Amino acid sequence: MFRLARLLTGRNALIRPVDRIEGAVLVVSSAAFGVAVVIACIFGTHTYLVQRAATVGVRPAAAVLLQDGPSPGSLGRVGQAEARWPVLGGGEQSGELTTMTAPDIAGASAGARIPVWLNRSGQPTGPPADQAVMIIYSLVAGAMVAALAGMALLLAYRLCLVALNRRRLAAWESAWNRTGPRWTTRR
Repeated sequence: MFRLARLLTGRNALIRPVDRIEGAVLVVSSAAFGVAVVIACIFGTHTYLVQRAATVGVRPAAAVLLQDGPSPGSLGRVGQAEARWPVLGGGEQSGELTTMTAPDIAGASAGARIPVWLNRSGQPTGPPADQAVMIIYSLVAGAMVAALAGMALLLAYRLCLVALNRRRLAAWESAWNRTGPRWTTRR
């Protein structure tokens, strides 16, 4: 860190302006990565909160199949069966359950009680994700944002280095073209 500060602010006559620009680009890239990590943490937290909010109104219930469920051999496809389930405030509602919302209907016979998850409006929905799964998913989402930002910043830094190295080489060639003829006797 002290070396970088000396590079940016030192009064060394051998330090070229291009070297100071490289140091400044490195400082800005590091600061931008720090900001990207904070944004990734916020994104991961937001992802977790959205998943939690989606599971807040979901409640378990038991549905009774009115017809036989799809055969268990058709798990690659979405099967469906007619069923009825209780709603809040009393009464029942009927409709179709699918293997996406109630996987246990596969192979079940008419009259079987199947566990389902209902949303706030009383419609069947998929089972809520486990708390650990939600945490892992949000951590992975945040890490992906940080990794993508880091790769983009690294690529930008490397492109800056290519441009600065070209400038360094051009300055070296120019200086050599001025100095070289005085050092050699060949013409």
